[in-house]
Amino acid sequence: MNPTHDSPAQSSPRDRILVAAHDLFYRDGVRATGIDKIIEQSKVAKVTFYRQYPSKDDLIHAYLDYRHVRWIHWFRTTLDAQIATGQSPADALVATLAQWFSRDDFRGCAFLNSSAELGTADPQILEIVREHKDDMTSAIETLIAPGAARAAKARAVALAVDGAIVHAQMGHPLPLVLDSLRTLISPMFAK
Repeated sequence: MNPTHDSPAQSSPRDRILVAAHDLFYRDGVRATGIDKIIEQSKVAKVTFYRQYPSKDDLIHAYLDYRHVRWIHWFRTTLDAQIATGQSPADALVATLAQWFSRDDFRGCAFLNSSAELGTADPQILEIVREHKDDMTSAIETLIAPGAARAAKARAVALAVDGAIVHAQMGHPLPLVLDSLRTLISPMFAK
């Protein structure tokens, strides 16, 4: 995913806080990132921070919303670009994920990570995660030939994608992860 943040000089304090939180939460984890670190990185005063985000929970929800919009846009756009090159849907999906997994800042799925860190403490996070995964599944479904089992196939592919994300995050060799994913999902795209 290619982040496109405004330069700090052009951003409002709220946006600077959100971008700093996004980068820190994704890189270091939500629980490991303290408010003081976000304040320092966003270059705002503590009072400004709390005016914008009265609690860390408010900021976490904003982070996940922000991440969702950016990631799902990247995912759909990259899938479309891969399909436009003439790749099969399965190959386009694998190529899209390979691009993300190969980034230096890849730390897995922000939504799975947040669910694992905070899901039982904040049920709203689980709802945000489910909505994100539903949108990812919908994007995948558009690649599958219409038919009675289209939605079920999309859910199966999404489940395999989540497994590939976790395996890539754990440091398994990417060629092995991607080849295994292709093997699992290819039958789902057959007409």
